[in-house]
Amino acid sequence: MSATDSEPFRTGPHNRKFDWFATLACLSALTCWSVAPIFIKLLTGVLDSWTQNALRYGVACLFWLPFLVAVNRNGTFDRRIWKLALLPSAMNIFTQSCFTASFYSIDPAFVDLTGKSSILWIMGFSLLLFPHERALLKSKRFWSGMALSAAGLLGVIAFHEGFGQKREMTGVAWTQIAAVGWAAYTLTIRLRFANIDSRAGFAVISLYTTAGLTVLALLFGRTEACLALSARQWIWVVFSAILGIAISHVLYYSALRRIGAMIPSLVMLAVPFCILSLSHWVFGETLTAMQWPFGVMLLAGAGLAIWSQEHLRWT
Repeated sequence: MSATDSEPFRTGPHNRKFDWFATLACLSALTCWSVAPIFIKLLTGVLDSWTQNALRYGVACLFWLPFLVAVNRNGTFDRRIWKLALLPSAMNIFTQSCFTASFYSIDPAFVDLTGKSSILWIMGFSLLLFPHERALLKSKRFWSGMALSAAGLLGVIAFHEGFGQKREMTGVAWTQIAAVGWAAYTLTIRLRFANIDSRAGFAVISLYTTAGLTVLALLFGRTEACLALSARQWIWVVFSAILGIAISHVLYYSALRRIGAMIPSLVMLAVPFCILSLSHWVFGETLTAMQWPFGVMLLAGAGLAIWSQEHLRWT
């Protein structure tokens, strides 16, 4: 959700002119989502996944809380949001729990690359929920993209150095469960928040999500570890929360509203390679010789599927 006005999400571009603001928003969101996973991985050595989730979303919640208080005071808050945000928040709690758990088994770039299968799930669920999108079933471009992505995903996993090892396969399993959860979360937002101010919507979702993740941390985590965090580690928590959760959503969805979904979605396909550059420097993470072509195949297929979907909407 973004810090934009309360207009419904647009799926097509406003015009054909170059939009500097949207371009900068896309590139900034790309930067945020490239940096945040590095901090998440760094925190795996000092915090369990439950506690890390609660802390990071708590910071994001505090970031948006002043806005929520302000709109309540000036009377512009849509009180339907309290009810509408329940289902997306539940999906977000589930997704965040699985996503962060994957970092405890595999490295950041591999997490993000295999997690791009969420694009396939989003489109699959869209075909079930939105009748007008079923015209995609007749698109050769769409089916080619889906097949290319699926083959690329299988190749990236199969040629990973730790393929078959319990730890690696556990991480892959978490990323794929999180991908399904992210798709469900995305579509519940689309269904329920089409005409809701997305700033207020995200503020409420972050509040609900923080509450849910805190309960999980108290039940399953080791929350006392927070007391032992150094100043540097607290900076990792704050940076990963503000960059990876609070600001990145604002930037990305601002771009979506201004220029439509296709260009921002395609730009985000570059995230795994940006993460890989940083992760290689910090953790020494690399892709094998066979993973590179399959990784490119995965992202190219996702891009082709996104292109076919946007082409349908423009038509």
